Amino acid sequence: MRIDSPAAGAVTATAERIRGADILAAVRRAGIATVVSVPDIVTSDGLLWPISRDPSLAHVRVCKEDEGVSICAGLACAGRRALLLIQHTGLLDSVNALRAIAVDYGTPICMIVGLQGLEPDREPPRSASLGVRVVEPLLDVLGIAHARLGARGDEAAIEPAFDRAYRDWMPYAFIVTRPPV
Repeated sequence: MRIDSPAAGAVTATAERIRGADILAAVRRAGIATVVSVPDIVTSDGLLWPISRDPSLAHVRVCKEDEGVSICAGLACAGRRALLLIQHTGLLDSVNALRAIAVDYGTPICMIVGLQGLEPDREPPRSASLGVRVVEPLLDVLGIAHARLGARGDEAAIEPAFDRAYRDWMPYAFIVTRPPV
C-alpha cells in the first residue's frame, strides 16, 4: 500500500537529496512534539543529531524499537503525537509489536525508517540486501501505509500522512531511501 509522494522517493543521481531541516519542519507542522529513537546511521547526520539538539522536541532514546512502538502508542492514547525514528533492521525486529499495537489495535504509530545498506543506484525492491528488499512488501502485508523520503519535495507528504494517521488511528511509515543532508 505504497503511497507515492511528490517526487516518489526515486533513487536517482539527478534528484536533489532531501534535507533534514525540511523533514523536521514537516514533522513539527504535523504536530509531532516527541521523537522516540534508536540510532540510525542513515538519518543520524541530517535528522537524528539535529533532533537531539532541538529544544522544541522531546527526544526519548530507547534501546529497542519495540519499546519505541509502545511509548508512541502510550503518547497517542494520552493525546500527544510522537514520531518513531528507526532503522529498517529495527523495523524488522519489531514486527510483532507493530502488528499487535499499530495494526490490530489501530494505533497511530508514525515512523521514519532509514534503509541502511540501500545501494545509491537502486530502488529498494532491487536492492542486493534481503533486509532492504522486504521492507515495503512487509509493510504492505501488515497493511501499513507508507511512502519514500529521498528526494527534495518528498517531505511535503509528511504532514498530511501523519495527520491522517492520527485522524483515522492507523500507523504510517516513511522509508528513507537516501540520507538527508
